[in-house]
Amino acid sequence: MNIFIEIHSDNPREGPGHNDATSRAYSRLKNLPARPKILDVGCGPGMQTLELARRSDGDIVALDNHQPFLDYLNNQAAENGLAGKITAVNGSMSALPFDKESFDIIWSEGAIYIMGFEKGLRAWRPILKADGYIVVSELAWIKANPPVEIDRFLTTAYPAIKTIEENIDVIKQCDYSLVHHFILDESGWWNYYQPIRNKIARLQAKYKDDPEALNILKEEKIEIEMYQKYSQWYGYVFFIMQKKT
Repeated sequence: MNIFIEIHSDNPREGPGHNDATSRAYSRLKNLPARPKILDVGCGPGMQTLELARRSDGDIVALDNHQPFLDYLNNQAAENGLAGKITAVNGSMSALPFDKESFDIIWSEGAIYIMGFEKGLRAWRPILKADGYIVVSELAWIKANPPVEIDRFLTTAYPAIKTIEENIDVIKQCDYSLVHHFILDESGWWNYYQPIRNKIARLQAKYKDDPEALNILKEEKIEIEMYQKYSQWYGYVFFIMQKKT
């Protein structure tokens, strides 16, 4: 656990993404109120939360169950003059402590997989206002017939992975209208992976006598190598959808 925290602490992101993708997705939301109520589910250290605060004049609730991420976000919000727009809440995405139809927008970059794509969309729908939006990024196959190595790796790591078309079918089954979708470019992945890659060699030396820690570091390295080798076959896809009423 200590090694996992060291790998993932003080990183600007806890999943692939970048501000341009957040901004691009937000630009697809139309007819919003002047001060939209926004919920960022599984916000992590909150890079996208800060961008949403810059892009909107809304009130943002940033929810995560790891307090160090929320502390980091609060510090970044204060440094960027955005603290008044963001309220950090320590809580579980599977038991959201909010009333029905509380939010105009529910946002979740790279986190809905924790609940499962369909389960998350169904569970969060009641707290979304009529005609409100949900924006998520989800790992998906972006090309058919992947090589055996990456197929085995990803279906072991994330058995629920689907194609873009299969995810769109799920969106429709959950009573949302698909507004738009797009694939995150590779730079968004390296925003996430590069800080981890920079730590691996140092941590391998630090934990050279700890087989368990070395195994975790090996797994992190393999994940990065898999993306470097097979990025044309899979990626994060932003899905922008609107609640049907």
